Amino acid sequence: MPGIEKLPIEETLEDSPQTRSLLGVFEEDTAAISNYCTQLYQAMQRIYDAQNELSAATHLTSRLLKEYDKQRFPLGGDDEVMSSTLQQFAKVIDELSSCHAVLSTQLADAMMFPITQFKERDLKEILTLKEVFQIASGDHDVAINRYSRLSKRRDNDKLRAEVVEDVYTSRKKQHQTMMHYFCSLNTLQYKKKTALLEPLLGYMQAQISFFKLGSENLTQQWEEFLGTIGTSVQNVRREMEEEVGQMQQTIQEMERACDALYAPCDPDPAHSPVCRNLTRKQGYLYIRNKTGLVSSSWERQYFFTQGGNLMQQGRGEVAGGLVTDLDNSSVMAVDCDDRRFCFQVTSFDGKKVVTLQAESRKECEEWISTINNISRRIYLSENAEELAARVNQSALEAVTPSPSFQQRHESMRPTSKGRTGRASSISSVGSEPSPALSVLSLDALVAPETPIQFDIISPVSEENSGQNKTAPQSGRRSNPFGESGESTAEDSEDSILHQLFIVRFLGSMEVKTAESVDVISETMRQILAARAIHNIFRMTESHLLVTCDCLKLIDPQTQVTRLRFPLSTVVQCSSHQDNKRLFGFVLQTASGRGDSRVVCYIFESNNDGEKICDSIGLAKQIALHSEMDRKAVEKKKEEDKAKEKQKEELSKQRQIEKDLEEQSRLIAASSRPANPPGSDGQFLVLSNSQSEDSDAGEEGKKKGESEA
Repeated sequence: MPGIEKLPIEETLEDSPQTRSLLGVFEEDTAAISNYCTQLYQAMQRIYDAQNELSAATHLTSRLLKEYDKQRFPLGGDDEVMSSTLQQFAKVIDELSSCHAVLSTQLADAMMFPITQFKERDLKEILTLKEVFQIASGDHDVAINRYSRLSKRRDNDKLRAEVVEDVYTSRKKQHQTMMHYFCSLNTLQYKKKTALLEPLLGYMQAQISFFKLGSENLTQQWEEFLGTIGTSVQNVRREMEEEVGQMQQTIQEMERACDALYAPCDPDPAHSPVCRNLTRKQGYLYIRNKTGLVSSSWERQYFFTQGGNLMQQGRGEVAGGLVTDLDNSSVMAVDCDDRRFCFQVTSFDGKKVVTLQAESRKECEEWISTINNISRRIYLSENAEELAARVNQSALEAVTPSPSFQQRHESMRPTSKGRTGRASSISSVGSEPSPALSVLSLDALVAPETPIQFDIISPVSEENSGQNKTAPQSGRRSNPFGESGESTAEDSEDSILHQLFIVRFLGSMEVKTAESVDVISETMRQILAARAIHNIFRMTESHLLVTCDCLKLIDPQTQVTRLRFPLSTVVQCSSHQDNKRLFGFVLQTASGRGDSRVVCYIFESNNDGEKICDSIGLAKQIALHSEMDRKAVEKKKEEDKAKEKQKEELSKQRQIEKDLEEQSRLIAASSRPANPPGSDGQFLVLSNSQSEDSDAGEEGKKKGESEA
């Protein structure tokens, strides 16, 4: 097979644009491999599904042929010849069905397993390393920018030491992740061949073993070819193992050798002296660009010398651009007010002046010496090193700042001790180091300087201990969820939804808002990046119980409820766009001071995260409908009570009116005169009712007089 292209691991520390361009080619190749592998996987999956369907159909045909005797046909049902013939066909097709089942098993093991493993393990590992490398590269750029902005004054050694330590850590992490990323990309060049050949080899071997049962001549045509392919796969695998071993050894050697080069400060001159005989040099420098009459900005670019020209190239650019012509140019160290290790290059006609900043004093001196050698056209001579040694003295003079700059710098220093102390205090406050989690670029959705909780802290034990101290002792057994028996019984009776999912807690952090739809995805990005940066791989596994009242995180070993979230506090829930196993939800709870606190929890599940989110949404809908039904029942009860009360008041009012009418009638009856004699000398005889009314009227009158 042809040679394998490789990324140079030895050039990872330099991190030149050429290396980044080559890395981009490998990344494009990885994307193309991933796309092609996905299409090939889909095609092979169709083959496997079709083979399974063929095996099932063959088995069904055999079974139907065996059941021919059991059928009751109106005509020709007693044909024994037809029955025996179909039974023979059934035996043959049954054996063929067994062969198809064996072929399906062989396709699953020899064809689907290798390509699935390559797609799910190797390609995902490349994507993970790419994300970690991008994060480490961004952190290194932030650290080196902060280091370049350090003041040249030595009045804040603690801040300078912290910045140097930050640069050392970020550079080391970038170098290590870049080496491992390069190693994985190089290994992928071997794995893609084995991943494409092994499934095809397994497919052909399975087909041949299937056809061997019917034809022995077919195997003679393919055995030699398949043997050659198998030998080639073994050779590629052996080469891959040797190459991986060499790359791992190179990574270990470079980690030991480059440990002293991670720090941006000047190395020990005894171990790394300044080389003044260079005629070519390359590396990152800061260039000053004027943005106004008196204002300027610094930009970090990759500079290199090409012949007698100074070139610059951005990280995303394909080729470099000309900065200035170095023939007969002049270079000298300059003292800038806001930067250290600066030097200035002036063209031969004096029309173009370029101010550059190096990372250390050693780099500054080597750049000045190299440009001095190029300006005198030493690179064109045969003995360049001997001629370069003659100009070392002038290079040393150019490295030392000129007296005019030194005098101006001394004259600008304040003489008062009080002003000096004040200036130092202001600079220390303005350049105060960021907290530990400042490596994460927190967006507007996430509160600044928010700590991330990577483990579950369950308050159940503390609450239970407090309840045990205050609550009276009773003989009731506590349930295994770590809560009181009454609440658990109430939840189990009222809740009509109980769904259990296996989840792993990734982290939680406080967010600014609960209304934005991007807050969960942003929190996922922050937590995953923090885990990758701090090398946190441990995750707490729990059982997530979704009910109509709350969400519970239950310990799978002890069955104790670790956390309980009321369903009313869950504002939203969604899964990751690409990785469907990641999901999260946002809780909004009221704190003791009266304001609300919004926290986002992120989990990883074995199942699809959308199913869990749908289950939580269903629980909220059920809870909402239950609450609406409860309010409707309460409202109906209140209306019934109001109607009953109105009826009672109406009956009381009618009784009062009846009593008043009776009393008025009694008073009227009592006010009538006694029975007078008639005109004819007869007496008027009253009926019994009138006499009774008169008696009652007299009694009522007497009672009224007594009350009066």
